[in-house]
Amino acid sequence: MEKLFLREHVKSALSVGQASGVAMLILAEAQLEVREYAPLVVKQAICGYGGADKPQMQEMVKTLLGLEERPRPDDAADALAVAICHIHIESTRQRLSEA
Repeated sequence: MEKLFLREHVKSALSVGQASGVAMLILAEAQLEVREYAPLVVKQAICGYGGADKPQMQEMVKTLLGLEERPRPDDAADALAVAICHIHIESTRQRLSEA
């Protein structure tokens, strides 16, 4: 999951926080591990640059997944970026623990 980060869109913080809380509860009840990644970490994992904007992120997700078009809506692209970030970080953790 992406860590909640709202600087300019404070009005949406409550609804986003509630949705995240429900998702985390469902995952916890299913005894699944939850990992959270800050937007900066996701951007670095996908684009190699923590200041990447949405179009850059969407283009990289498209490239990494071999898609014909950028993922839409923005939330879907964000979710795919977080999933790719998780795969990269977990595979690195696994390799380091085996070393």
